[in-house]
Amino acid sequence: MASRNQNRPPRSPNTKKEGRNGIPFDKRRKVEAQGTGRRQAFSSVNKQDITTNSDVGSTEDFGKVEFTKDEVLALLSERAKAGKFDTKAKIEQLTDIIKRLKGCVKWYQQADETHVQDKENLKVSLESAEQKYNHKELEAKTKEEELQATISILEEHVESLHDKLAKEESSKQDAIECHRREKESRVAAEKVQASLREELDKVKEEKMTAQQKVTSLEDMYKRLQEYNTSLQQYNSKLQTDLETVRAALTRADKEKSSILENLSTLRGHSKSLQDQLASSRVLQDDAIKQKDSLLSEVTNLRNELQQVRDDRDRQVEQSRKLTEEIGKYQENVGKSSQELDILIMKSGSLEETCSLQKERIRMLEQQLAIANEKQKMADASVSLTRTEFEEQKHLLCELQDRLADREHQLCEGELLRKKLHNTILELKGNIRVFCRVRPLLPDDGGRHEATVIAYPTSTEARGRSVDLVQSGNKHPFTFDKVFNHEASQEEVFFEISQLVQSALDGYKVCIFAYGQTGSGKTYTMMGRPETPEQKGLIPRSLEQIFQASQSLGAQGWKYKMQVSMLEIYNETIRDLLSSNRPTSLELVRADTGTSGKQYTITHDVNGHTHVSDLTIFDVCSIGKISSLLQQAGQSRSVGKTQMNEQSSRSHFVFTMRISGVNESTEQQVQGVLNLIDLAGSERLSKSGATGDRLKETQAINKSLSALSDVIFALAKKEDHVPFRNSKLTYLLQPCLGGDSKTLMFVNISPDPSSAGESLCSLRFAARVNACEIGIPRRQTSQKLLDSRLSYG
Repeated sequence: MASRNQNRPPRSPNTKKEGRNGIPFDKRRKVEAQGTGRRQAFSSVNKQDITTNSDVGSTEDFGKVEFTKDEVLALLSERAKAGKFDTKAKIEQLTDIIKRLKGCVKWYQQADETHVQDKENLKVSLESAEQKYNHKELEAKTKEEELQATISILEEHVESLHDKLAKEESSKQDAIECHRREKESRVAAEKVQASLREELDKVKEEKMTAQQKVTSLEDMYKRLQEYNTSLQQYNSKLQTDLETVRAALTRADKEKSSILENLSTLRGHSKSLQDQLASSRVLQDDAIKQKDSLLSEVTNLRNELQQVRDDRDRQVEQSRKLTEEIGKYQENVGKSSQELDILIMKSGSLEETCSLQKERIRMLEQQLAIANEKQKMADASVSLTRTEFEEQKHLLCELQDRLADREHQLCEGELLRKKLHNTILELKGNIRVFCRVRPLLPDDGGRHEATVIAYPTSTEARGRSVDLVQSGNKHPFTFDKVFNHEASQEEVFFEISQLVQSALDGYKVCIFAYGQTGSGKTYTMMGRPETPEQKGLIPRSLEQIFQASQSLGAQGWKYKMQVSMLEIYNETIRDLLSSNRPTSLELVRADTGTSGKQYTITHDVNGHTHVSDLTIFDVCSIGKISSLLQQAGQSRSVGKTQMNEQSSRSHFVFTMRISGVNESTEQQVQGVLNLIDLAGSERLSKSGATGDRLKETQAINKSLSALSDVIFALAKKEDHVPFRNSKLTYLLQPCLGGDSKTLMFVNISPDPSSAGESLCSLRFAARVNACEIGIPRRQTSQKLLDSRLSYG
């Protein structure tokens, strides 16, 4: 998009410090002109060599410098500053600008060649790295599969070992549990035996104590018997003494009577006897008391003896019971000893089984350790392989990043090259030509024959050259851009998007499609609007214009857009947007030239084209234009031929007039966008046209022949150019011979049966590419004009 501020003069690189021959040195670096590092320039740009020219001057001095982006932009924006009528100075300034532009192009071509070579080297490195990476990955995968198989086998073996180990462990646990139970039983039996022995010892001790106690009791009994005998003797003695005392008393009574008789004499003696009697009574009382105490003691001894006898009977009974229990315990001990011997034998066998199990477990553990060691080695190998894989992957990512950077630089350089190339073409005034090859279709007759289209792969020709082979002869062609059969609608539109943008900047832009019937012209221009991926140039261009106009609204720009659509059918203009659709009789009259409504083409002094009585619509949205395009498509003349099921039988012309006003700067621009889908050229022998189709074919070929005559005249720079020989050429006069930015799409078919027509189309496109039509001018104005434009 060109700059909108026309009052400020562009910065020129001549304002900086200049060296010899006026070449600016600021922000530039010297490059070695000799040696192996010298970069070779492209031999040609669009088949034109950049060589020394007497009018332009030598460009050898520019091979040693590099241009910065600012200098290139300044050089591109630089225009001749000479006066309006100073043609010589203007030519000299333009010559100097062209000379510097060629130097810049030559420098860019050298840089481009280096970038391409670097890209090729990077691609080779990337391919080798990818091959190495794929080889490594394949080896790693193979090794990993082998290791996985080994690991799976080892895992299965380990699982079986684990199963065996689990079984052995379970049997070992069972044996250990049985052994533990037997050991516990043995310990319990030993404890019972020990307790029985202790109880037996206790019983023996109790028996001995009981026997000792019985012996002591017997001794005590004997002593008690002896004591009882002594007491009986003593009692008998006391009874004897009592009898004696009683006898003495009797004698005393007798003596009393005698003494009473002798009372008076014996009174004194009686008193003494009374004293003796009192003492005897005291003694008697003492003896009675002693007798009572002895009787109670004897009773107690008898009771104790009875208790001892009872205790002896109980001890004897208990001893008998203990003897019986000891016999039972001895029997139990014998049985326990036998069971203990059996348990000892079982324990010995279990210990042998445990030792065998331990030996097998040790062997299994050794095998498991070996398997784990192998697995560790396999894991180490896998980790090493993964490390190498990650390194290769990292290297591949780095190479891809470098390749992406190089591609980004190459894209930027390609954009700069296109801008420089477009600037040179604008200065030269050439018509730009793009070539597009459609893919082979199932209905093509030569589908199984050898291809007739080839695309050179050299650095200079890549994307700009196409070769056509006919009858064994190779015909090379070079254009501004060549799209192969794989190019998408989006890729094609991307190349012309800046040209469409120029219409908003105030330029006249014309894009038309040329080629034989069935070569894909209508698909390129219109496509299939209902499918977003297959939209053609016309819908995409209109979408871009509306989007750009909306974004420029923030800068104060307001646009008004008007569209018209017509077709040239049999040298007659038809309005495709007319509300009054013509009847079949009117169409016949129009074909014969007897219709009452005639459309006249006129050109004003500013190079604008007007068609009288043509329907013009104001549009403000893409939806409105889409409905108008659909209406025009339904009104356009199509027909069936042997070469195409739905062949366009007329030239379709879409025109959009754009007028923009910047309210802040009071600047106005007036641009025109012409998008033209020409009818296809065809041979009568191949199309098989008869009747109306024959007449249509003759009219189409006549208008295209007139277009060819105009191109030949422009190429030869003849004074008279026959624009008026056809309504098509007269309508395209400002685009072909004025100050318009013009681009032609030449569409060709890869069908071998259409090689002749394709060769003619390519030769015609080459002549068009060589035509110089003048430098495009921007239609601007600083005056605030009426917002409405009138079209005759």
